[in-house]
This record gives sequence, C-alpha cells and structure tokens, in this order.
Amino acid sequence: MSQLFTPLTLRGITFKNRIAVSPMCEYSSQDGFANDWHLVHLGSRAVGGAGLVITEAAAVSPEGRITPDDLGIWEDAHVPFLKRITDFLKSQGAVSGIQLAHAGRKASHRSPWKGGTLIGPTEEGGWVRVAPSALPFSGDEAAPQELSPAGIEKVVADFRAAAVRSLEAGFEVIEVHAAHGYLLHEFMSPLSNQRTDAYGGSFENRIRLLLEVVEATRSVWPAEYPLLVRISATDWTEGGWTADDSVALARVLKEKGVDLLDCSTGGNVPVAPIPVGPMYQLPFAARIKQETGLPTGAVGMITTAEEAESIIANHQADMVLLARELLRDPYFPLHAAHELDAEITWPDQYLRARPRKR
Repeated sequence: MSQLFTPLTLRGITFKNRIAVSPMCEYSSQDGFANDWHLVHLGSRAVGGAGLVITEAAAVSPEGRITPDDLGIWEDAHVPFLKRITDFLKSQGAVSGIQLAHAGRKASHRSPWKGGTLIGPTEEGGWVRVAPSALPFSGDEAAPQELSPAGIEKVVADFRAAAVRSLEAGFEVIEVHAAHGYLLHEFMSPLSNQRTDAYGGSFENRIRLLLEVVEATRSVWPAEYPLLVRISATDWTEGGWTADDSVALARVLKEKGVDLLDCSTGGNVPVAPIPVGPMYQLPFAARIKQETGLPTGAVGMITTAEEAESIIANHQADMVLLARELLRDPYFPLHAAHELDAEITWPDQYLRARPRKR
C-alpha cells in the first residue's frame, strides 16, 4: 500500500494525500491582484491530484513584495479573485493554502525575466526596502533601511491582517514564510541581523519577530485550521543559522501552535557552498521530525514517485512539497499513483485517459 497516498490530518483538516504544491513565485500580478494565470496555474495542479495547493508568496504589504509583479493580500480588494481560486481548488478535492510573506532586504527587484536587478526607491516601480539591519544582500546593492520599533509592529499587524483576509478568501492553511533570506529569516540569522535591541543578539531575540508573527496569525486563524511555517534550516555559511538552531526553533514553534515545519534551506547569502542534489534538503526535515515530534514537510529536488514514496514510508517527513517537478508535470500525483499502484480519484472529464491498472 502506498504511503504517499494515505491521508494526513492536521487539526481539523484532512489532506487526501501527502503531495503538496510548493509555493512558486509567478511574477504575474499587477498591484498584487491574482488573475486568470493564477487560477489556471493553481487550478491545474488541483485537477492533477495534489492534496494541498499553496499559492506563491503573497505579500502582506506593498513594501513586502519581492517585485512589483508579486501576488499580494494587503488590501480587501485582493480577496474576491482569491476566493474564486479557493472555490475551484476545493471543488477538485484539494485543500487551499496561502503563503504569507515579506521580502525584507530582497524586496524592490525586477522579475527574473526582466533582469532581476534592484529597483532603487526613486526609480519607477521601486520603493524603500526594510531589514533588521542596514546590510545589503549583496555588495553591489545599496543598504536597506533598518526597521524601527514602529516598523516591526507594523510588520506583525500586516501579517495579522493578511491572515484575516486569507480566511475571507477561503483558504484553510496558512504558511508563514520565514525562509530564503526574506524578512523573518533575516531577523533569525546572525549574518543579516546585527541589532542590539530585543530583536537582535541572542537566539531568543533573533526569533522574537517570527514568534510574534506566529502568535498574531494564530490569534485570528481558526483553531481547526493548520498553521505552517517555512524555514531555511541552514544558511550553509559559517556564522549563520544552523540545523541545531532549526531544531531548537521547531520545539518553540510546536508550543506556539505551529502544525508543520516546511524545511527548505539557504537564500540568505548570495554565494554559499550548497551541496545540491536529489533530496539534498531531506535530512533537515527528517532530523527535526525525529528530534521534536513536530510534523515536517520535505522539499528540494524531489522528482520521482519513488523518491516521494520513500520519504513518507521511511517516516522522514509527513508531507512532500513539489515545485519544479509540478511545473514540468501538473499531473504528477495522477501519474505517481499509477506508478505506485495507489488509488486516486481522476476528474470525470479525464477518466477516458486514465491508465489501466498494472
């Protein structure tokens, strides 16, 4: 019996299988609004059989966007089209999730196919970037502005307000983005946080903003709905955030009402010795799950049904989040179920194409 296609229940939500669509930036919004691209992109993965479909990073404020083309949820007007998307995802048996994010010092850049370069605050389309400390991501960029205490309070309030809108939009899962060198990760890592106040220095101080965001989000998020956090489990750089830090953080987050830790890595320095290869980030998810008991999600170069199955069957993680492989094949779950001889419901419209059982 395939373990990948067994249900998973977190709080009051049951996912029909362990396959999730990992958040993937589409850079296809205007003023933060979702549109037909997002409906088709996310909807096709639901049609393809994923148990959980998570949006790309949705900025909690205009200044929290990576690019001017990012998805957003900082105003009420963003809700109606997102609700159209979640209604469709639910009709296909998928649970809808939204990743809430703030880009920090990696904000105000052009989209990748537009060059990916920094847009200065006085240039058209640009804005002032904020960060825990006035340290640029790379040496050829201007330094961001250090967040003031009032600015930190605004970040927490923005995440809380975004969670309220997420509920109105029909989402049943929130993932707080604290990875890949974006704002919350920047606060966590000594490489990007040189503050001397209550938000810098010690481990307890550096995780303070993430905990405040989690508490604020959980306070308005229904008790029966799961709350996920994505972290970079290591900076892959000496003096940075470590796997030991991630284990310690997981223990704290478990007590704060987080239901699953999505374990990615890197992104906080422009060059790091990352040993990229198949399932290279899996050991972090496995260790955190084993040592803390907090459910984890595995992500990173998982490309085959056999790899995904082995992760769940060997109890290394509770969910497998796929990104590029689901870009290549939106119907990966349907194909994987056939390879693993597992039961999965095909859309009625596609039944004529369903492969025969082996």
